[in-house]
Amino acid sequence: MIIFPTRFHFRKNLKRIVSELYIRDNCHPFKASLLIWIQVPVWVFVSMALRNFSIGRTASEAELPIQEQLSVGGTLWFMDLTAPDHTLILPITLGLLNLLIVEIFVLQKTRLSRIQKCTTHIFRGMSALMVPVAASVPSAMALYWVSSSFMGLSHNLLLRSPAFRRLCRIPPTKSDSDTPYKDIVAAICAKYFFK
Repeated sequence: MIIFPTRFHFRKNLKRIVSELYIRDNCHPFKASLLIWIQVPVWVFVSMALRNFSIGRTASEAELPIQEQLSVGGTLWFMDLTAPDHTLILPITLGLLNLLIVEIFVLQKTRLSRIQKCTTHIFRGMSALMVPVAASVPSAMALYWVSSSFMGLSHNLLLRSPAFRRLCRIPPTKSDSDTPYKDIVAAICAKYFFK
């Protein structure tokens, strides 16, 4: 492929301008993804630890009482945390929470790029795929996943609150709303219920 001198200089200047913007605004894309690089391994390791405790695969026999405690330590409809949730309440809740997180993110965007649309469909599929996965693992893992998703949704909604943003001195943007929660409900209703 031949790159003409004008195109070469354009790309070179564009990279320089973008680098200057990253430095000026202190907003390198890696900083935005840093939390994911920490959160995903923690989620995986905690899930594996809960699975190992639930099925009794631990390093020593001294830790066997943990499995016994998990087998009687549940509550409500999931009394045995070592068995899968046969009522499917936890798995369906997990799928709905993850789907709600994806939809709230999509609704805040006015136009999605092609990559964002593909990514959105992948996350929607993963939300649906997590339901049968969560139905086949011990309830301790499904409960952890539901709790994690609920906290993610709570953080997402909390960061939209104008009062919380003022309290934390988060500068307002053009897309901020005075009534973010009403806007989310109205957008979901308009998109899915009142067509």
